[in-house]
Amino acid sequence: MGGAEEAPLVAANGHANGAAVEEKLDELRRLLGKADGDPLRIVGVGAGAWGSVFCALLQDAYGHLRDKVQVRIWRRPGRAVDRATAEHLFEVINAREDVLRRLIRRCAYLKYVEARLGDRTVYADEILKDGFCLNMIDTPLCPLKVVTNLQEAVWDADIVINGLPSTETRDVFGEIWRYWKERITAPIIISLAKGIEASLDPLPRIITPTQMISNATGVPLENILYLGGPNIASEIYNKEYGNARICGADKWRKPLAKFLRQPHFIVWDNSDLITHEVMGGLKNVYAIGAGMVAALTNESATSKSVYFALCTSEMIYITHLLEEEPEKLAGPLLADTYVTLLKGRNAWYGQKLATGELTLEMGDSIKGKGTIQGVSAVNAFYELLSQDSLSVMHPEANKSVAPIEMCPILKALYKILIKRELPPDSILQAIRDETMYDPRERIEMARSHSVYRPSLLGQPRGDTKV
Repeated sequence: MGGAEEAPLVAANGHANGAAVEEKLDELRRLLGKADGDPLRIVGVGAGAWGSVFCALLQDAYGHLRDKVQVRIWRRPGRAVDRATAEHLFEVINAREDVLRRLIRRCAYLKYVEARLGDRTVYADEILKDGFCLNMIDTPLCPLKVVTNLQEAVWDADIVINGLPSTETRDVFGEIWRYWKERITAPIIISLAKGIEASLDPLPRIITPTQMISNATGVPLENILYLGGPNIASEIYNKEYGNARICGADKWRKPLAKFLRQPHFIVWDNSDLITHEVMGGLKNVYAIGAGMVAALTNESATSKSVYFALCTSEMIYITHLLEEEPEKLAGPLLADTYVTLLKGRNAWYGQKLATGELTLEMGDSIKGKGTIQGVSAVNAFYELLSQDSLSVMHPEANKSVAPIEMCPILKALYKILIKRELPPDSILQAIRDETMYDPRERIEMARSHSVYRPSLLGQPRGDTKV
């Protein structure tokens, strides 16, 4: 009796949810001026873990409305899947009955059998079509429309998702600009990249991925947004509850936040684009050191807490250099840092360096993980904070010093990762220095002294809003 009564209710709820999803899509289509019969074209550029998951979330939510929206993703062709990965992928497929049945229905299962046996080579773009991201093999996604020709992927895109590492963003979007020269209207771009570059001339300042995109393409910054939050890509796709912020101009961030929001993935909005973007890069710096400390101390809770206290005080100090009201960043920064220390690729990289399973000579693009963006961020932040033109007062020496002198962990990471003057275990010396003062004093000094340097964000008057 109960089951018979529940069925219409379930159907009604499903219909209501479906109608709500379609209404969200229709609202965005109207805002973008899309005519009936002209689908909203959403294109992911870059197929790392987060970029692939982001497109898969949109495909799952809106893909059934084919006449109104198309989701596709670009990745470079030719990346072969090695034998060991093919063997592991075969295990993942056979462990999931739903995935196994899907591949059999699509007549795609046999190629994975042949790849497992070494009789065939499969490629990263090929397996992505079946829902497997090379950087996240253990988490099958929905099948995706994959395009390997960049011009074909982006030329008519309405919304572009930047899933590239920050180190590749400028070059790829420089190429995209060639295909957009004849466009009448600029697309909307949502950048997921967490990383920065340093520009030292004429004044030291940070360049973020959204700025790189705007400079490369001529798309106005008001059409470019940043989305970030304390999330692990695989967990978000598996419907672990998470949240994020989309940051940018008023016109786009609120309707996009509504469009992207799902029951298990809440998207808030904020106007402070550049600062949130920089914070996304900053936490990756200290995550590498956290991984080193964890591995070198056999996961000592005491040592990790000492490191956390010191690194957070350095991050808070740096936010005072960047932001006139840094307190409002504390929550988002610490939350993003926390999840990265727990399970992020940068902390994983630090662990593997400390145990010797990886070496610096292997570079910062790691098989199965993608680009470790914290490495380039260490270099960028060190270069910026070493500039005498940004000098601050040292609390004990009572003299002006470059801000880097207030950041001993960042200095140590630079000597380990960039200069390669010190081994990974020297990070322990950096946190055990007997002459080091209480990290609280660093925060107090930042609060009581005028250390704010608006030029670091390219804003002479300190206005970082868009």
